[in-house]
Amino acid sequence: MTLNLKTQGLEPAFTVVAGRSAGLTRRQLLSRTLHRPTRGVRTAAAPADLVSRARAYSLALPQTAAFSHLTAAQLHELPLSYAMEEDDRLHIIRPIDQAHVRREGVVGHRMLHSRAVVDVRGLRVVDLADTWVDLGELVGRAKPVGLDDLIVVGDACATRLDSVAPLRRALAKRTRPRGKKALLEALGYIRVGSWSPRETQCRLMFVRVGLPEPLPNEPVYASWDPNLLLGYGDLVWQIVLPDGRVIKVIGEYMGEKFHSSEEQKAHDEVRRELLESDGWLVLEIWRLDVKDTEARHATITRFADALELDVDSLNLTEAEPRFFSRHAMELAWQRNAKRAAWI
Repeated sequence: MTLNLKTQGLEPAFTVVAGRSAGLTRRQLLSRTLHRPTRGVRTAAAPADLVSRARAYSLALPQTAAFSHLTAAQLHELPLSYAMEEDDRLHIIRPIDQAHVRREGVVGHRMLHSRAVVDVRGLRVVDLADTWVDLGELVGRAKPVGLDDLIVVGDACATRLDSVAPLRRALAKRTRPRGKKALLEALGYIRVGSWSPRETQCRLMFVRVGLPEPLPNEPVYASWDPNLLLGYGDLVWQIVLPDGRVIKVIGEYMGEKFHSSEEQKAHDEVRRELLESDGWLVLEIWRLDVKDTEARHATITRFADALELDVDSLNLTEAEPRFFSRHAMELAWQRNAKRAAWI
């Protein structure tokens, strides 16, 4: 038995109540030709992605509910780590004075403080700034979100919002939110301008070891014509030395997917020659350059030499990516010290 939902005036996803109102019988509603993503909802086809799954579930949610946390981050298309993407449950939030949303495949959250809610593809979704703060609840041991994840997502949010201020305000309006220490530490590193997670991770690596902070995706104009844009640099250093010389260095993260085609290689070469003709030193960073500790140290040394800095003045032990905040590591050290004292 095949149902033609259009002739019944039904959308591809509809509630059982709507189906009955459209004249479908109980037998038709229980037919194997219809899929049941959650109780009280039927769809013409099994939801194939997050958006279609969320759209189907939204039909069964109260009007005060909104998609939040990792689901909101995915719907906003924010850059997430593998661990964050692996959580395929739907995160849904509603006011604390209302009951939990309890459905299979759903993580129900209740909010003490209000969240700004926006429309994303016809769905009620917690906005970018509040979503960033909500991710703090998922920080810690055996949880999917780490310190650097908060910075990567924060960079993406701040760049879209053209300011870090909305993130700061969203955090300030919460009273003792979970993960506050990690969020505050992340906030100190978040910048407007990052266009990719790898750019953020490279910037963190350089800054943490003691290199001057580069400007992310800074427009570079010709020295002979301030109106002539030569391009954008992923990480841009322009340092005036005491002797009056100006060091001009650009770090370019070369993602294999984007920069491997012959056409893109030709474009990169023309752009490099143009920048170098104006005194810029363009240094490429590939995935293998930051793959492990030895590669990271070699990359940092390469950039320190270009910036005429003494490598011995840098703290290379700080080059590693960070999952735990300093607060979390201090607590771990204290616990270990107490255990040692008891032995």
